[in-house]
Amino acid sequence: MNGLDWAVLIAYFGVMVAIGVWSHKRVDNVSDFFTAGGKMPWWLSGISHHMSGYSAVMFTGYAGIAYTYGVTSFVTWSFPIALGIAIGSKLFAPRINRLRSRLHVASPLEYLKNRYDLKTQQALAWSGMLLKIVDVGAKWAAIATLLSVFTGISLNQGILITGTITAVYCTIGGLWADALTELGQFVIQLLAGIAMFVAVVLKLDDFGGFFGVWDEPALQGHEKPLVGPYGTVFLLAFLFIKLFEYNGGMLNQAQRYMATANPREAERSARLSAILWLVWPLVLFFPMWMSPLLVESQKPDGSDSYALMTEQLLPHGLLGLVIVGFFSHTMAMCSSDANAIAAVFTRDCAPVIWKRARTWTDSSGLVAARVATVVFLGLSMAAATQVNSPAFKDIITVVIKWVAGLMGPMAIPMMLGLLRPFRRSGPTAALGSWSMGLLAFWLVNYPVNWNVEGGVPLQYQVSIPLAVSLVLYILIGFVRPEDTPERLAIIETVNTDGGDGAAARVPVAEPEPEPADAVPGKGG
Repeated sequence: MNGLDWAVLIAYFGVMVAIGVWSHKRVDNVSDFFTAGGKMPWWLSGISHHMSGYSAVMFTGYAGIAYTYGVTSFVTWSFPIALGIAIGSKLFAPRINRLRSRLHVASPLEYLKNRYDLKTQQALAWSGMLLKIVDVGAKWAAIATLLSVFTGISLNQGILITGTITAVYCTIGGLWADALTELGQFVIQLLAGIAMFVAVVLKLDDFGGFFGVWDEPALQGHEKPLVGPYGTVFLLAFLFIKLFEYNGGMLNQAQRYMATANPREAERSARLSAILWLVWPLVLFFPMWMSPLLVESQKPDGSDSYALMTEQLLPHGLLGLVIVGFFSHTMAMCSSDANAIAAVFTRDCAPVIWKRARTWTDSSGLVAARVATVVFLGLSMAAATQVNSPAFKDIITVVIKWVAGLMGPMAIPMMLGLLRPFRRSGPTAALGSWSMGLLAFWLVNYPVNWNVEGGVPLQYQVSIPLAVSLVLYILIGFVRPEDTPERLAIIETVNTDGGDGAAARVPVAEPEPEPADAVPGKGG
């Protein structure tokens, strides 16, 4: 990097902070901070939903997969995400929007207190927050790894720089700041991605051109869609995981659906995101598939290949723009995660563990939300320093094994609890599927893995916990149905728009005297 590249990077950081300051004017209460008050246009929500699913892991971990295996990086990652979101546009997006528009909640998990019970809500909230700390930590480590390639600064210094800048704008402006910065980041990503694509295509003239390049020995087998550990079982498991994760299971995407004005707008938002996930990653991945021809990775997993290729092919200025694109991916995801987790802590956890939190005013609740955002970012940055340690291993291991493997047990009760076919599944099914799914993850990845020659294949590491949770959630619901009138009322409320449907005929439970156990959304 030279002075021009640094100027581009510093200007980008300045614009992000400025957007946060401007967005501050639009945040008057907790609902504005966490769900944009339901006033976000569907197209902005869709772009924000798309951008908040990226991070620099794509340019490190998935670049390594592309460098080693080729097109399977698209087939087993962004394609199942696109398909999952497309399915979720009908199945989940409208229902999640009704959590805000009909139940008036500000956190995606707030409804679980009445759909199941307080214990279930707390179990999912605390475990979800802990998983997110590890997940976002991997994202900070990924961007810091890239920054170290370009600038030579240490991993911890890179984590501190990116985390601090993100904390400033997302803490000041809430979800509005997240969405508006993600719009700007999308434009930057578009320019940077096209620049890299064109640079690589021009370079391919030395290797037989755009179509002839696949005959090169360095790309042997790279055209196969399913190779190595990324086979059919892994693809199917990843599709199910991403169906839950990218439609709300990881919370930040659920907020994008909640932020739109009505269920129809939420559905349009999801469809736009699905289209972007299907088309745009092809442009981003193509240079990665070609990277074995152009650079020799210095790391065994190939995670530095994209950064090395960028340095080699792009002139200064454009290099700075691509580096900004790396930052934009990571900051988009991490800021949206921070906002989502702050919502869960402020709305779901704090009132249970701290009596004073039950009587927060709009202003004190807003202060608490901002403090929770900063604390979460600080904890995730601390976790980032432990990536590549014996506990977590490398970045892609954290993202695929830990996050994908643990997603099912945490998301299934939340997501399936919205749907009528699963109305019989109550607190016993939710807690049973959650706890046994976590146990299955531990057994498969540790005791069993240690005792199997060569270890348990990756596809089973991520799919077995999901399968255990899904089967138990359904089975326990049939064996021990807990479909009370109050729970049925919640389900009907999120499945209907009118006031004269089934929801109006099913009595809703009266609020408990204790504020912590009140109907979700009261006072917020």
